[in-house]
Order: sequence, then C-alpha cells, then structure tokens
Amino acid sequence: MPIVEAVAAWLRETLLPYGGIGLMLLAICDSSFLSLPEVNDLLLMTFSIDNPGGMIEYAALTTFGSLIGCSLLYSVGRKGGEAFLRRRFANDRLLKIQKWYQRYGVLAVIIPSLLPPPTPFKIFVLSAGTFGISWPKFLGAVAVGRGIRYFSEGFLAVTYGEAAIQLVQQNFGRIGMAIAAVIVLSVVIFIYIKKNRMRSLEA
Repeated sequence: MPIVEAVAAWLRETLLPYGGIGLMLLAICDSSFLSLPEVNDLLLMTFSIDNPGGMIEYAALTTFGSLIGCSLLYSVGRKGGEAFLRRRFANDRLLKIQKWYQRYGVLAVIIPSLLPPPTPFKIFVLSAGTFGISWPKFLGAVAVGRGIRYFSEGFLAVTYGEAAIQLVQQNFGRIGMAIAAVIVLSVVIFIYIKKNRMRSLEA
C-alpha cells in the first residue's frame, strides 16, 4: 500500500523525536475518530527496529493510546450509540449484533481488536458501549487484544528487523486469525473444564 507507507514515512519523521509519546497520541487518534489503517503497526515496528531497547515502552504506550481512543468511542456508544447503529444497520442486523455481545461478551471485542483492516473495529467498540459491556470488562478486552497485537509486532521487529515488517504486512490477516483462534480455543477449553468441575461438585 504505497499511500499507507508514504503516510507512515511522514509520520515517522514527525513523531520520531517524541518516541513512545508520539505513538500513543497517534493510537488515540486512530482508535477514536480518525482512521489510519496499519500506520500504528508500521511505526511501532520501525521505532522498535531503530531502538530495540525501547520496544516495551513503544508497545505499552501504543496499547495505552489505543485504550484511551477506544474509551472515547465506547463513551459515545453508551450515550447515543444505538441511534447511530440504527442508521447504519437494519433492525435484524442490529439484533444479531446485540445477540453476539450477549453470547460472547468480551470476546466480541478481543477478537476484532486483533484483526487488521478492513475489520470494522470501531463498530465493535461502539456496540460494546451500546449493548452494555461493562466498563472494566471492555477495558480489559481492549488491553488484551491490542496488547497481544502490539507486543507481538514489537517482538517480531526486534527479532527479525526489517524482514518482520514485510512478514507482518503480507501475513497480518493470517497472524491475527491464528491468535484469535488460539484465544477462542482457550476460552472453550476453560469453559469445558469449568462445567466438568461444576458437575463433579454436584454429583
């Protein structure tokens, strides 16, 4: 994506003097009302390659910035998200989204947060506020999803250098889906074990 790479290069030169704080501010914008697909990911990795010792700080501040930005959208969802969603979706589609949240809870936030564009993550954030996912659960879900994403990218950047950027760009969807599948499988196993323990106690 030449445009994305050009924007990332310009932002890199602009934000480089500010380090992790610059990444955090960019993440706040990208996760709230301004969309900059993949730019945060590219900059996090290039910053980590240039300064491997700062990777943890970069990933943590990018995650924190995304948490702040998502919280702003979540607040909008709490106050008037249903009216916005009704303008975007038919009633039956909106009902399906609501049932999705009722059934899967925080997984409906974690999974999209791991996936690359064009996954419409902002819609999931607005829906979380609209359909009553609690504030602590929402924050925890975003922190887990974005934390896994950004720390994984930082680790790859430090380990493989420039090759990691190409690897992530070419396989972003596959990597996100693989991590999402591991999380879902872990939750299914946890629920299965928990139910079996409950049955054992009742027997």
